[in-house]
Amino acid sequence: MTGKSDGSEQAKGPLDGIFVLDLSRILAGPTCTQLMGDLGAEVIKVEAPGKGDDTRGWGPPYVTGKDGAPTDLSAYFMAANRNKKSVALDLGTADGQAAVRKLAARADVVIENFKPGGLAKYGLDAETLRKAHPGLVYCSISGFGQTGPNRDKPGYDLMAQGYGGVMSVTGEADGAPMKVGVGIADVMCGMYACVGILAALHHRAKTGEGQHIDLSLVDAQMAWLINVGTNYLTSGKVPGRVGNAHPNIVPYNVYGTADGHVIVAVGNDAQFARFADFLGAPDWAEDARFATNSARIANREALEPLIVQRMAARSTAEVIAGLEARKVPVGPVHDVAEALASNQAEARGAVVSMPVETAAEGAVHLLGNPLNFSATPVTYRRPPPHLGADTAEVLGSFDDAGEAS
Repeated sequence: MTGKSDGSEQAKGPLDGIFVLDLSRILAGPTCTQLMGDLGAEVIKVEAPGKGDDTRGWGPPYVTGKDGAPTDLSAYFMAANRNKKSVALDLGTADGQAAVRKLAARADVVIENFKPGGLAKYGLDAETLRKAHPGLVYCSISGFGQTGPNRDKPGYDLMAQGYGGVMSVTGEADGAPMKVGVGIADVMCGMYACVGILAALHHRAKTGEGQHIDLSLVDAQMAWLINVGTNYLTSGKVPGRVGNAHPNIVPYNVYGTADGHVIVAVGNDAQFARFADFLGAPDWAEDARFATNSARIANREALEPLIVQRMAARSTAEVIAGLEARKVPVGPVHDVAEALASNQAEARGAVVSMPVETAAEGAVHLLGNPLNFSATPVTYRRPPPHLGADTAEVLGSFDDAGEAS
C-alpha cells in the first residue's frame, strides 16, 4: 500500500492547518496549489463568475454530465484543480474585493498570476495585503517576473520554452525547434513556487515574518536547463538539438527495433562492454574509438550507425530481455495508455478515481500524486470543483462583522 489516502481516513497531511488563497489560473499556480491541497492544505480557488479559470474552456475532452452534455470540468482544468473549493467573485467590484480581503486575512498563503501590478488597483497586491498581514506569504507568478525589461509582456508556457532556451535543444538535429510535449515550463514553475512557499512558511514559523515570492515562467525554465545550460557556461559552446541522444553520454538514445522502439541508456564503460557483447560486437569495448565514454562522444557519428543497424534486426522484447539479463539499462517507449495501464502504475497509484455526482460515470479519473509519506499521506479529499460550487459555503463562514465564524 502506498502512502496515500482517498480522504475517507482520518490521516492528516503534512500541510494540515495551512490556508491557501488561490487567485491563480491556467497551470503554473494551480499546479502549485493542487500539490499543497494534496498535502493537506485548505485551498480556496477564486474564479471569475460565469467564466472561471481559462482552462475550464480548454477542451474537449470534458467530463460529461448525466444529461450527456459536457460540463465545465475539462480534462485540462481537472489536471491541476482537485482538493480545492471554488468561489466565484468579481474582483472588479467592491464586494468581490472585500470578500478577497476577508479571505486573505485568514490565509497563510496567497498565490496569484496576474500581470505585474495588476492587483494593485484592487488593493489586493502583495504590498497592500502584507502591510495588513505581516505574516502572509504572498507568491506572484508571471511570465517574466516583477522586474526587468520584459515584465509587462504576457507569459505562456510555449513562449517561456522558446525564450528560455529549451526549445533550441529539443527535437531532431536537422528539424525545427520543438516544445516539450507537456507544459513543462508551467509545471516546473509551479513546483518551484511550492518549494518557495514551503521555505517561506518555515521562515515564518521561526520568525513570524511573511514575505513576497517573485517567480516567473522564464526564470524557472532557465533554471532547469540543468546540465545543458551548465555545459554552455563551462565551454562557451552553444548546444544544439540532438534528438533523443544525450550530449554527455553515448549510447543514450531511442533505437528502432524490428517491431518498434526501445530505450538504451549506457551509463558507464562496463555497461557498454556488456551492451556490445549483446549486439555480437564485443570488440567494440576494446576499440580505442569506443572504449570510453569520452571516446564514444568524440566518435558518436561512427558508433551510432553501427548500433542502429544491429538493433533493427532484433525485436523489442529480445532487446529488453537480453539487456536486462546483462544489467544494461533498457526500457520500452510506452504510449500514454500503456504507461498508465502498466503494472508499475497500478502498484504506485499513478491513477486515482474521485466521485463526482454530476458526472455521467459518477466519478472522474485523475493522475495521482507521486509523493509517498510514511506518516502523513497524500489525501484525495475533494474532486475538481464546478465553478462557484463552494461560494455560499465559504462566504457564509463570515459573520456580519467580517469575522470568520
